[in-house]
Amino acid sequence: MKTPAFALILALLAGCAGGPQIDNSHPSASYDSRVQFVVLHYTSTDLQHSLQLLTHGELSSHYLIGAAPPTIYRLVDENQRAWHAGESEWQGRTWLNSSSIGIELVNPGYADSANGRVWYPYREEQIEALIVLLKDIVQRYRIAPENIVGHSDIAPQRKLDPGPLFPWQRLAAAGLGRWPEAGAVARAQARFAQAPPSAGWFQQQLRRLGYAVPQSGELDAPTRQVLAAFQMHYRPSRCDGQADAQTAALLSVLNGSPR
Repeated sequence: MKTPAFALILALLAGCAGGPQIDNSHPSASYDSRVQFVVLHYTSTDLQHSLQLLTHGELSSHYLIGAAPPTIYRLVDENQRAWHAGESEWQGRTWLNSSSIGIELVNPGYADSANGRVWYPYREEQIEALIVLLKDIVQRYRIAPENIVGHSDIAPQRKLDPGPLFPWQRLAAAGLGRWPEAGAVARAQARFAQAPPSAGWFQQQLRRLGYAVPQSGELDAPTRQVLAAFQMHYRPSRCDGQADAQTAALLSVLNGSPR
């Protein structure tokens, strides 16, 4: 014969086995997705080595896109955190592994030669595959265009990928990023050529756009490194880290802050 105490114990055990009883009838309207950013990289190596590094090493990424053919490999579920961003910051958010999806593209990156650094281009079909993947991710997570960034944008003091040959302007034309209007840049450049802005102005504008940059009021080495990262994204033909009139114009137009 079961005693009342024994019956109570059985009921408690049954509840534990089935998990807690949860009422789901009052969902909150105040929330957003964990995924706020997409970070783009190159692998600096070939496909087989990329797969080895990203699946059996300390690094990982949600997706890897091959070069030929441009196969899209899912390596980490989007609900899980991948180790692709490292020490990073964008728009004041730090350590972006927790809030981003990482996409690696198979590309050698660059080679240093006697004639200088040589960058490797991306294949057309690889970029087409990336655009398809990005459109799907952006739609599902409602990611803002300015939050599709390169590793060099979020870690400008230590990273160069996806490099100056990455087609940011083409992605922006597909709605997957921002690109300043050429006429507005030309007009702003003429103004800045007559009255160059201060080092502090450049630092403020870079931070407003999203970059982690010193606010020292001086064009120190870390600031020039951030300028070079910005130029690699928006003026890849010359990413020398100089605070010139064209760079000022690009920043001004992107931030909507004419001077």
